[in-house]
Amino acid sequence: MSTVTRFLLNRTSEPRLQAPAPGKEVLEQAFQCAGRAPDHALLRPWRYLVLEGEALTQLGEAFAGACANNATEQELKKARNAPLRAPMIIVGIASPKQHPKVPEVEQILAAGSGMTLLSLALNDAGFGTMWRTGPVAYAQSVHSALGLDEAESIVGFLYTGSVIAEKPRVPRPENSEFVEYRQSLDR
Repeated sequence: MSTVTRFLLNRTSEPRLQAPAPGKEVLEQAFQCAGRAPDHALLRPWRYLVLEGEALTQLGEAFAGACANNATEQELKKARNAPLRAPMIIVGIASPKQHPKVPEVEQILAAGSGMTLLSLALNDAGFGTMWRTGPVAYAQSVHSALGLDEAESIVGFLYTGSVIAEKPRVPRPENSEFVEYRQSLDR
């Protein structure tokens, strides 16, 4: 088994993160990795926002603003505090371009692939990551707060920092639960 395969098989999402967050040099290399995502027609249909400090508090306010009008005070507090669970959040944004041969869905998948590579590169540099979405990722008010264009969408909030304590291993499904081998398409 190669080192890469072993690394992938041991990858986990880490919800308990603290400072320090990745520095500029680590981020630059991780973004170079993200830029290697499969990308039909080399459209580069993605961009990233790196949020730290006050930006995390402001993101929490945007999350709270996206809550339904009937949200309880406890739900609003939870939304406000959500971005403070890590010292840095990288917002992955799908930024599709008009192209006659590359549908928008392929471009969104490319942006998601970039987020995966970014996460793996940060893990390889010794940082923990947790990719989150939820209703706030689709809320127009959050899009506006982050300055997204009308055609853009959030593919995820990548929480990152130093791991506080590794969580217990998560049981993984057997391949037979999600893989089917066929010699023919006839059923």
